Amino acid sequence: MYPPPPPPPPPPAPHRDFISVTLSLGESYDNSKSRRRRSCWRKWKQLSRLQRNVILFLLGFLILCGFLYCLQAADQWKALSGRPAEEQKMKPEVLPVLPAIQKEITKSEGFSDIVSQKRQKHFRRGPPHLQIRPPNTVSKDGMQDDAKERETALGKAPQEEDTQKAIISWRGAVIEPEQATELPSKRAEASTSLLAFRMWKEPAPPNERQKGVIEAFLHAWKGYRKFAWGHDELKPVSKTFSEWFGLGLTLIDALDTMWILGLKQDFGNRLMPAFTTPSKIPYSDVNIGTGFAHSPQWTSDSTVAEVTSIQLEFRELSRLTGIKKFKEAVEEVTKHIHSLSGKKDGLVPMFINTNSGLFTHPGVFTLGARADSYYEYLLKQWIQGGKKETQCLEDYVKAIEGIKAHLVQHSQPGKLTFVGELAHGRFNAKMDHLVCFLPGTLALGVHHGLPADHMDLAQALMETCYQMNRQMETGLSPEIAHFNLYPRADHKDVEVKPADRHNLLRPETVESLFYLYRVTRDRKYQDWGWEILQSFNKYTRVPSGGYSSINNVQNSQKPEPRDKMESFFVGETLKYLYLLFSDDLELFSLDTCVFNTEAHPLPIWAPA
Repeated sequence: MYPPPPPPPPPPAPHRDFISVTLSLGESYDNSKSRRRRSCWRKWKQLSRLQRNVILFLLGFLILCGFLYCLQAADQWKALSGRPAEEQKMKPEVLPVLPAIQKEITKSEGFSDIVSQKRQKHFRRGPPHLQIRPPNTVSKDGMQDDAKERETALGKAPQEEDTQKAIISWRGAVIEPEQATELPSKRAEASTSLLAFRMWKEPAPPNERQKGVIEAFLHAWKGYRKFAWGHDELKPVSKTFSEWFGLGLTLIDALDTMWILGLKQDFGNRLMPAFTTPSKIPYSDVNIGTGFAHSPQWTSDSTVAEVTSIQLEFRELSRLTGIKKFKEAVEEVTKHIHSLSGKKDGLVPMFINTNSGLFTHPGVFTLGARADSYYEYLLKQWIQGGKKETQCLEDYVKAIEGIKAHLVQHSQPGKLTFVGELAHGRFNAKMDHLVCFLPGTLALGVHHGLPADHMDLAQALMETCYQMNRQMETGLSPEIAHFNLYPRADHKDVEVKPADRHNLLRPETVESLFYLYRVTRDRKYQDWGWEILQSFNKYTRVPSGGYSSINNVQNSQKPEPRDKMESFFVGETLKYLYLLFSDDLELFSLDTCVFNTEAHPLPIWAPA
């Protein structure tokens, strides 16, 4: 018999959508990290090579930024920590704190927190009470009293000074007296008195425009004293402060401005480590608290302006103290720059390497940032030294001829004379507001006997700097201006790019107005300065105190305050405006004093 036929197959199951999941035997999915890593790696492999390269680049960039930030934070921490072991290790040679000055500071009520017999980690900040006195109330015995104070300061005080061990601490900067330091000679002491008398004389009462400057200064000082005392710079809009070096830069910059304006206030050396480089070209940065000097973190270069605009100050320091090392250090830099190749008819590049001592970035020439004060200090060293240093004079005159030959052009349609830039043979019709120092420097040279055609260039450039202010809606100059070289009906001489239209309350235009007025006696320069002061008051003044830089000089309705008052506004801009408006042309006469690049007056040395 045959077996029975098999049963018919069951009907097929109805079609359903489903997801198939396969699990390995003996394992269960537990959301483990190993599985997630394999999943991430699979996704990474699915990316294109371009996508992976972009992600790797961004990660590398973020890591680099974090590393640089950590380095900067570590350096700031070391500067502020004040640890004795580190200070002992880095301790440089320092200038002694003069007893007379220290005694005077101790008397001042406002500085009682700063002077102490031992180092303190924390102290309260508080502004001193300004003694606002009329400039013409100096006593007849003032000169005699000053002489006594100087005599005490220079080492003639009783023996109690030998035990003087006070330390002045100012936001991480610790200045200790050094024992057995060489004292200046009697001859230097006598010449100091003579030069001080020649440079400073009893001023006349301020006129109306000078009173306007005093009022502006007091308003700026009100904001700084209330919201930023002891810090570097005021942020007047937000009523707080910003730091650069953490040294109270606004306070330091403003001291001699107060004195000149008749606002009397109580009035060092940690910079020598800057010269400890293989080439003796100084580092750009020095922490005066620890004595640590270094190049910027991103380069081993210093700018030429930085290393060549310390000569006036260090030379004067040597004359006052009788210590030659200050003068010798900076004059070695001057001689080194003089001997270098890479110049173009007296013009110098912007950077110099502190290791090799050679110019870097050759072929780029400007009178703006990073090079400007090199040219200024060539002339002023010659003037300061009694017009004996012919090397400085020759380098200056040669540089002016180089400027005329390579950098001076005329705009269209108004034919304004301006100073551009040269990069590898190509001219750029760009002029920083910083270049507006040049008309004043040229006029100062003519005052001291240099060629008359320098004055022609000075007056032409002064007109241009004034127009850089006047042609803006706010009456204030942009940081950088570009000039049209070809006549076009729809274009002005001066044009401003969006990135350059800010104003930082800079002093260069009013500085040159001061010199042009002193040399020519033409009152139009006073009038131009008054217009600029009115523009500062209208567009940068903050009601609660202080003045703010602005973002847009081309918009009088919305100038956009940047919430920062640079220290040079009270240290330079207002000082030059006050002196510009003075009716007394012998107040800080150009024959007896020379202003450094930060507008601090130094005496011209009397003939030996």
